[in-house]
Amino acid sequence: MNQSKQQPQNRPAMGPGRGPGPGGPMGARMNVQKPKHLWKTIRRLIKYIGVNRNILLALLSVMFLVTVLELAGPALQGAAIDTIVFDEELGRITVDFERLFFLLGTMAAIFACSSLMTYFQGLLAARLSQNTVHTLRNDLFAKITRLPISYVDNHKHGDLMSRMTNDVENVSNTIAQSIASLFSSVLTVIGALIMMLRYSWVMTLIAFVTIPLTLLVSTTLSKFMRKYFVAQQKLLGELNGQVEEMVIGYKTVMAYGREGEAVDRFKDVSRRLRHVSIRARIWGGVMGPCMNIIGNLNYLLIATFGGLFIINPVAWVNISIGNIQSILQYSKKFSRPINEIANQYAQILTAIAGAERIFEIIDTPDEVDEGTSALNPISLRGRIEFRHVKFSYVEGEPVLRDFDFTVDAGKKIAIVGATGSGKTTVVNLLTRFYEIDGGQILLDGVDIRHIPKAELRRSIGIVLQDTVLFSDSIRANIKYGRLDATDEEMRTAADTANADIFIERIPTGYDTQLAESGSNLSQGQRQLLAIARAVLADPKILILDEATSSVDTRTEMQIQQAMVSLMKNRTSLIIAHRLSTIRDADTIIVLKNGIICESGNHEELLAQGGEYATLYRNQFAGFAT
Repeated sequence: MNQSKQQPQNRPAMGPGRGPGPGGPMGARMNVQKPKHLWKTIRRLIKYIGVNRNILLALLSVMFLVTVLELAGPALQGAAIDTIVFDEELGRITVDFERLFFLLGTMAAIFACSSLMTYFQGLLAARLSQNTVHTLRNDLFAKITRLPISYVDNHKHGDLMSRMTNDVENVSNTIAQSIASLFSSVLTVIGALIMMLRYSWVMTLIAFVTIPLTLLVSTTLSKFMRKYFVAQQKLLGELNGQVEEMVIGYKTVMAYGREGEAVDRFKDVSRRLRHVSIRARIWGGVMGPCMNIIGNLNYLLIATFGGLFIINPVAWVNISIGNIQSILQYSKKFSRPINEIANQYAQILTAIAGAERIFEIIDTPDEVDEGTSALNPISLRGRIEFRHVKFSYVEGEPVLRDFDFTVDAGKKIAIVGATGSGKTTVVNLLTRFYEIDGGQILLDGVDIRHIPKAELRRSIGIVLQDTVLFSDSIRANIKYGRLDATDEEMRTAADTANADIFIERIPTGYDTQLAESGSNLSQGQRQLLAIARAVLADPKILILDEATSSVDTRTEMQIQQAMVSLMKNRTSLIIAHRLSTIRDADTIIVLKNGIICESGNHEELLAQGGEYATLYRNQFAGFAT
């Protein structure tokens, strides 16, 4: 049940794209591993493909017709050659032109029909591929929305995106290109074997001489190929993570003059990816030529022994020149599927490795939600009780040791303390982003573990220091708080948050399109939009986490005015470093080493001359907390 054991003890991020996660710029290098569940992954992919049964059956039917038509070709070629014979009585070559033209016409019709069927085969394979990947991609994205916060915090976001894009695309390409080849290969091998036995079991055995060599070479080479293609996919995810971190932290990198280090780290991952990719391509490229050499050897053996048997006939081998031609063609058809599979083996391995990485996410347990006690938004008062709560991100390193506190409905409570004291952890536990290790958290007397998470979180509004805005209009970003809100309600919320002042100065107003993360607005403007969003959501409980710590004093005053309106008649938890912003709180609690060391209002705590007074004096003196 506890989802917390991977998060480092320092304050966890609460906004998307902020997880610290292993494998960052300074993370340990990846260990190359083979797929752990190769056949299990293949079976799961087959189940996804099987969802589109009608398309799959149509594709298999078309491939069956194509294979039958292709297998008919060599037999007709051999029969056509045998229409040309040497007549010993006449002492010259004779040709059965009537039969020859009939066979040639039949071959032309078969080849035309085969080409048409192959076209439809391609269309069906593409539709099957895209439908399958559409389902897989939707399942993966839906799963990501149900992942525990701790999972997202502890996995590099670039790698997660790589699984959604690169790995899914590799699966798509493989299904489109390989599934038809694999099924057709099986049919072709069986059909070619039957036809070869029909002509001569002896020549069939000769054709089979090279099969053990084919299996030996393909098995040996595949061992080397597999590990390099798995490593290639993992390193590609790591490379995407590096790029994402560089883009997100671009200003920080530039501000500290760390462009060189960023380039060096990228080059290191890129160098390892190049190293692995070259080897993957080498081993993948070796497979095809090796199979071709073996195929040519097989061709040579059949032609040599076939010629000998015609020159020196034996009783147990009765073949004609046309039969040899047919056997040569069927031998090539018998070995060609093996060569095709060998040539596609690298791509198949890449897809399997990618599918395994996708299924790793899909198989991750969903965020635990055992809540059954529904909340009534109308009767919800907002009384919060923390009863002897204990929590640690890393086992054995407690963040909250015995947090015991009650917040009466409608009261404004401030939580202060040094960095790492557990302030934001309180918010994470109240919203059930993480589960407590011990104790209870009650909302109106009900244990929050008994409340469905969706209902619990809808009753809580959060305004963070790092405002999360989406690449959409200002209107859509405010309405994110309540999607069914009217424009009038949305404008009222913006007015309450004092956001309407700057919005109306923009020519396009509420229809203004925001850049990624709202980067075309100032920090203060982004905060006001976040407050407007929270006003529109109309939560009974409000959490303000360092909402004014990164803005100037004038902007802070605007935000403070907006927050006064927002906090009216709501239970409010305020986390702040700037103690000047919480002087009017009903109660201020001071956290130190995971416990409450002081509580009271501003004047009472100053009079005590304890931890709060020290923090306040340090700030007043201009020192950082």
